[in-house]
Amino acid sequence: MFWFNNRIKLETNRLILRPPTFSDFRGWAQLRYESREFLKPWEPTWSEDHLTAKSFKNRVAWSRKSISLGTAIPLMLFKKNDGDLVGAITLDNIRRGPSQMGTLGYWTGKKYARQGYMKEAIRLMVGYAYSSIDLSRIESSCLPENRASISLLEKSGFNYEGVAQNYIKINGRWRTHMIYANLRYDRKMTEHTDN
Repeated sequence: MFWFNNRIKLETNRLILRPPTFSDFRGWAQLRYESREFLKPWEPTWSEDHLTAKSFKNRVAWSRKSISLGTAIPLMLFKKNDGDLVGAITLDNIRRGPSQMGTLGYWTGKKYARQGYMKEAIRLMVGYAYSSIDLSRIESSCLPENRASISLLEKSGFNYEGVAQNYIKINGRWRTHMIYANLRYDRKMTEHTDN
């Protein structure tokens, strides 16, 4: 089913979110390199070719295919004022039918952390998922010691649901994660009571 295309472009007051293109490689590789010690404790082990042009080309090809098939929405975050890359957000594992759900993942470059950029991006992506592609539930997970990510999810309207044992292999080890979810029904109730 083709229900959206690679021309997705979402905006907040400070950010433009769009799929990656081959021309983004240098900025992406530089930000990932500068942020490697900041990111590695929270991510799967980087492959030997993680920061290469070939690896990024594969990432762009996967993004295009995933968007066209409707299985994921991988977007990069750029500052409106100077075009600098801030990080990325992906709504992945999109399931249709009775579940109507997806899984949210994200990363921010170290120099942009704790400035509210990802909170803006998450709120925009959640709104898009509910209003434009008709999802009902969005899940996200994080390590129990990742206090910054826990706070970010909670401030973005996600509620703690439980623990998944040995959920994702992070930095070379299978790790237990905390599971959070944002439900469309809860979001509507919150928006309705805020008015």
